[in-house]
Amino acid sequence: MVARERADAARNRMRILDAADELFARLDPTEVTMEGIAKAAGVGKGTLYRRYPTREAIAVALLDEHERRLQEQLMTAAPPLGPGASPAARMRAFYGAMVDLLDRHGHLALAAETGAKRFSTGAYGFWRAHVGSLLDAAGLQRERAALVDTLLAPLAPEVFHQQSKVLGLGRNRIIAGLELVADGVFAQAPQPR
Repeated sequence: MVARERADAARNRMRILDAADELFARLDPTEVTMEGIAKAAGVGKGTLYRRYPTREAIAVALLDEHERRLQEQLMTAAPPLGPGASPAARMRAFYGAMVDLLDRHGHLALAAETGAKRFSTGAYGFWRAHVGSLLDAAGLQRERAALVDTLLAPLAPEVFHQQSKVLGLGRNRIIAGLELVADGVFAQAPQPR
């Protein structure tokens, strides 16, 4: 039997998530503190820490829903994002969808999924499996171990932030560069005889 969340606990959770989302969007993620989140949410620090032990845990909770939606699309959407297109076309579509996700929620990814933390998230595991399956479908199984993380590296939140915010590259330029990477890798796929 699944325990049901108390009404007051649900209200506090939503207040915490709403306040944190606003703070992460407005401030540099490194400036967001647990004390600031508790104050903005109007809850005690004990209430905050019982539910979320770190600010990264809050950012992960906020980002999780957006990442789940994209995961669902990768499995069920129409081609090229979903099944039915060539591996190269699906990789290009995945890059475009990830750029859109980072464009809208990069502030959360910067707070939750940077450095080594990125590799331990469930979402990263899903992205690895997806890209690995595209490499397999293209006949690039032998190169899979070396290529999966290489193809995901340009999607690191720090890289996206550098390109979009520091260098001022627009969405279309970033996607065009990623599509060149996808095209170059998938062009190495064995050709049918």
